[in-house]
Amino acid sequence: MKLVLGLFIAMVVATTASGQPLGRLALADVVADALKANPEIAAAEQRYAAARLRPVQERSLPDPMVSAGYNASGKPFPGAGLGTEPIANIGFMVSQELPYPGKRQLRGAIAAREADAVSQDIDAARLTIASRVKQAYYRLAYTYLAGDVLTRNRALLETLLAVSEGRYAVGRAAQQDVIKAQTQLSILELQQQRIEQQRATRVGELNALLGRPPTSTLDRPDDLVLTPFDQVLDALVVLAVQHAPMLQRDRIMVDRAQIAVASASREFRPDFAVTGGYYYMGAMPAMYEFRLDVKVPLQRERRTAAVAEQTRAVDAAQSTYESTRLSLQGRLQEDYQMASTSARLARLYRDTVLPQARLGLESSMTSYQTGAVDFLSVLTNFASVLEYEMTYFDELASYHTAVSRLEEMTGTPIVH
Repeated sequence: MKLVLGLFIAMVVATTASGQPLGRLALADVVADALKANPEIAAAEQRYAAARLRPVQERSLPDPMVSAGYNASGKPFPGAGLGTEPIANIGFMVSQELPYPGKRQLRGAIAAREADAVSQDIDAARLTIASRVKQAYYRLAYTYLAGDVLTRNRALLETLLAVSEGRYAVGRAAQQDVIKAQTQLSILELQQQRIEQQRATRVGELNALLGRPPTSTLDRPDDLVLTPFDQVLDALVVLAVQHAPMLQRDRIMVDRAQIAVASASREFRPDFAVTGGYYYMGAMPAMYEFRLDVKVPLQRERRTAAVAEQTRAVDAAQSTYESTRLSLQGRLQEDYQMASTSARLARLYRDTVLPQARLGLESSMTSYQTGAVDFLSVLTNFASVLEYEMTYFDELASYHTAVSRLEEMTGTPIVH
């Protein structure tokens, strides 16, 4: 019983040592900082700001044309024959094109819908960055939790090694017990190095998303917690259809294509031009001119082809929307199954597998003290506890990363 008590004390001491006082890195703060600093979001906002300036350009009238000139009689100089010849004059003209009513408004509406589509890129960028930050945050949190498990179990294994060496010294244990414990300790050291490498990678990933130098230090993230996951796949699909920016963009592009059909159909209508002029005639009365020009749309074949082209564009936009919806549905189902499975497995490990494995380890240690079992049984149970603890936190990280992807696709918080 002294052995069991000593091992328990070693585990507690190891746990305390691994829980050194570190500042905590709150997920909400990290996401907020990333949304402020990430250049992808800034680029999307600038594209939208530029796109918003297009509708006013499309709705504007063409620039007027001002012409100045003269008609001379007798000599090719300005003013020749002015006042004596009826055809000699000096004057100017102003001409203004007038598209058929509704054409400019339709072009402006097309540009406005394109700007609306670009605005969805901002929401998509925000959701993508937030999801990537959360995934990097959860994976970084996993490295700390896994490191705690390895540190705690290494302390336990070192105590077991000391016990086996002591028993071997007095002839109560075989040398292979010591060798097996030393081998397991070497494996733990390799695992710790791998976790440290993963931690450095995740810190660099998170710093890149935050726009910070790769060597910037980060506090320890909050520990991962298993939260209830009671979502229904059909409800998530409905949320995605309602809120996913990529679907909203495709839906807007369908509207834009339909407006383009109406705009192409309006090209069968004539355009106009209004011209006015004033001519100085010298001693003779001034002459004025007014003219209305009509651009007759005789090239009907070209305009018919343009309408057909835009109609096909509507069909293409609708097919693109449906393709995006089905692709999103497939990704939702994949991540939904991952989240629900990981949550179920994590709960099973936490509530059933780990308690049973720890009881088995405690029982084998007690039996090893009395000589009822060999050291291999203790090591086997030790390795099982270690594996189950690592798997528990791995499933916990997988659960949270899958949920973050679901939130990205639905545009809605899934777990609070």
